[in-house]
Amino acid sequence: MKKLLHLGSALLFLANTVFAQKTIPPALNSIRTEDLKKDLYALADAHFRGRSAGTLDELKAAMWLGEQYRSIGLKPAGDDGTYFQYFTLWRNHLDDRSSIAINGKALTLWDEVAVSQMANSMLDAPIVYLGNATEVNLDAVDVAGKVVAMEANPEGINSNISLPTWRYGRSIFAKYGLPLVRKGAAAIIFVADETAEKAWADAVENYKLGSYDIDGGPNEHVTTTVPVMWLHAEAKEKLRQNNATLQANLLIKKYPYPSVNILGVVEGTDSRLKSEYLLYSGHTDAHGVRNEIKNDSIYYGADDNGSVDVALLANARAFVKNPGKRSVIFAIHGAEERGLLGSRYFTAHPTVPLAQVVAVLNGDMIGRNTPDSAAVLGVIPPHRTSLELVNMALEANREGPNFKLDTEWDKATHKEGWYFRSDHLPYARLGIPSLMYTTLLHPDYHTPQDNAENIDYPKLKKMTDWMYRTGWKVANTDQRPASEKDFKLER
Repeated sequence: MKKLLHLGSALLFLANTVFAQKTIPPALNSIRTEDLKKDLYALADAHFRGRSAGTLDELKAAMWLGEQYRSIGLKPAGDDGTYFQYFTLWRNHLDDRSSIAINGKALTLWDEVAVSQMANSMLDAPIVYLGNATEVNLDAVDVAGKVVAMEANPEGINSNISLPTWRYGRSIFAKYGLPLVRKGAAAIIFVADETAEKAWADAVENYKLGSYDIDGGPNEHVTTTVPVMWLHAEAKEKLRQNNATLQANLLIKKYPYPSVNILGVVEGTDSRLKSEYLLYSGHTDAHGVRNEIKNDSIYYGADDNGSVDVALLANARAFVKNPGKRSVIFAIHGAEERGLLGSRYFTAHPTVPLAQVVAVLNGDMIGRNTPDSAAVLGVIPPHRTSLELVNMALEANREGPNFKLDTEWDKATHKEGWYFRSDHLPYARLGIPSLMYTTLLHPDYHTPQDNAENIDYPKLKKMTDWMYRTGWKVANTDQRPASEKDFKLER
């Protein structure tokens, strides 16, 4: 009996050992918290001045990342035998020669008047004041060819969203301005309410930047061909008399900046599968130097998205140490914050055949919030591109970090619509199985307080492990993850 018990114990031990070998990727121990921390303190340092897209700061950070690729041992996967794929970033910017006046009195641009939507325009026309936005019958009002003005109102506008000071003006325009543009308004003026006044400084920093796009298609954030302007609340008394006129000469300059994707590859070991690719995705840029918040003006972008970039470096070290059967590409995209421009460019100009990319594991902000919670987007239809890929990610979570997963942010009805705001999206739209790993938003999002000091490094390590565990499964499964039949994104 004792021999049978010993034999049973031995078999159980053997079974557990085999199971452990199946569920622990071979180079997991090469992912180290101290490496993640060292790399993130370097990438999110003031030296790179917030890595704003289209600036030397973004390019310097890209060179630093390329040097990390080289030292890790990745092979170049960019253009011309390099780690880099450069592309032209077109900025549409309001020319300094532009002028705006009311009743002949010139207004100081960005201080007394802000232009939230640009259009080349020369106007000298009366302003039709419609009153408070909530009192306007948008269906009945005749605005064709007119300059119309109304007072903003937060009623019905969801203020419980991320970046409310950045997005309030956009929300007001979508609710009240866009219908008037469709009805033929020549220009729209919003008079700031209390909410807009509080948001003015942050919003103006965004308006000053203008809009961005790449060759081959406009940025999806460009939504109108008529100018949209904001005035301070004090302008209401002048406008409500309906005898004011607008004189505006708005000129848009369009000029190019360079941006870049950083691309490295670990070749697979299987003669048949090495021509297929798993693609890890992050983005280089943050928001540069902007308006001061809490005595700092550098938007370091440690969580967004330095946390993912250093996780990709750690995953790269693991795959260099123990390659999988499939090849693995590490793509850190440029200009994500300008409208997913780097990932849009790569999917239009891939350096490997897109048909051979079997899955995309994208990350966006993976180093903050409660230690035991996280999310992966792309699990719930209509966002789900591949049930098989989802199952691999969920299994990897159970085998490793065992996070409590928040599924609310993955729903098509979620107010943030965050699935549509990161670099997996251009791949998913092509039907490539894609996921987005995240620990979700926090109050320091897009502020100078998103710095390396505020990262939860043990949690970042667990998220990095999870991405590696998933990637190891994808890189070694005999059959590529099947795409969802008739996949179609809805919003």
